[in-house]
Amino acid sequence: MDMQSRNQYLVELRIEYLKTKSKKIREGLLDEAEKRTKLERKYLTQKLKSKSNLDKRLSERKKKMEYYDNSIRPALILMWKTFDKPCGQRLKTSLEDETNKMRNLGELKCSDEIADKLKQISSATIDRKLKHQREIETVHKKYSNKINPLLYQKIPVKVFEEQDRDIIGNIQIDLVEHCGASASGEYVNTLDCTDIYSGWTEQIAIMGKGQEATKDGLNNCKNRCPFSFKEIHSDGGTNFINAHLLKYSMENDIAFSRSRPYKKNDNCLVEQKNWTHVRKNVGYYRYDTFEELDLLNNLYQNELRIYKNFFSPVIKLVLKKRTGGRIYRRYDKPKTPYQRLLLSSELSENTKQELKKIYLSLNPALLKRTIDKKLNNLYEFYKQKNSMNNLQKVDIKKKISVKFYDQHREPVSV
Repeated sequence: MDMQSRNQYLVELRIEYLKTKSKKIREGLLDEAEKRTKLERKYLTQKLKSKSNLDKRLSERKKKMEYYDNSIRPALILMWKTFDKPCGQRLKTSLEDETNKMRNLGELKCSDEIADKLKQISSATIDRKLKHQREIETVHKKYSNKINPLLYQKIPVKVFEEQDRDIIGNIQIDLVEHCGASASGEYVNTLDCTDIYSGWTEQIAIMGKGQEATKDGLNNCKNRCPFSFKEIHSDGGTNFINAHLLKYSMENDIAFSRSRPYKKNDNCLVEQKNWTHVRKNVGYYRYDTFEELDLLNNLYQNELRIYKNFFSPVIKLVLKKRTGGRIYRRYDKPKTPYQRLLLSSELSENTKQELKKIYLSLNPALLKRTIDKKLNNLYEFYKQKNSMNNLQKVDIKKKISVKFYDQHREPVSV
């Protein structure tokens, strides 16, 4: 029973309560009211008086002063958009760490009072304040060939619980297809690599699903990472389970494991990044030209990897417990992959200093604008390509219809 329903019930009860003079009947009414409303007996006697707060209208009641009022909303929305619209928990970490830096860079213009509120606001209040803005933003391969069973025997199966999450360098890898509505022909694919410990991600676009192209793309991602690969974990696709990648892992002393068939949870971390880092930005269009391949690689290798790894906090599961029919999960404080690498003892001090130097030179708002600009360029090229293809199809249809007419027209008698 909510407060409004409870007050309506007490107003009706008060009429009967005040009319009766029998103490026994009043006690019975109080017992019933205590049972229905879950209120204390002493408090009920105060509310059932002839004049009480039940008679006050909503407009007459004192309104509690709102600490996080609408004055904080513009700055909060700006920070939310700058850091790629994360949830309240992840945005809270970014607000604590990056508010002063954004003000110093001139990207965030607000008073000291609002800046202090941004650094103190809770994750639940962030979600509540951004609820309306989120509503506005909302408005606005099935089958594969059989794989060599001998390779399956050489590459062991590992579920997610067996993968070591306490050391740097255990990488989950996956391919994201950019085939649009049709998987025919050759098209661009994104190779996504995610470190289990820190959440550090690397992406590279390759043409097709060739085994050599996949191996070269993985080597490119490996060279860009600030740490060395210790193990790679993939799904059961032929683009990964092949002699080329197995030989590459053995030559570079990298362990190789695979997921169970049709069990995406074995590769769950990279599956998450497939949405947040690739699909959410690039979309579901078909990219099948080398110009689009170059545009995607220009985005992945420069701005997107820096933006996601240095300014996008990651939440890690630290405890999972089943009690009866419910599962309780506990998560640690959100940290960016960059922050998690700095906390690790496995990374050398020279590497940490280089990462700090890169971080201090970055402007997240500028990175976000550059990413949006490159994504717009990619979409404009996609539309231009489709318009040209449509014109070519119309010309072909016209030529076919003219040829058909010439072949079947009746001869003219003289």
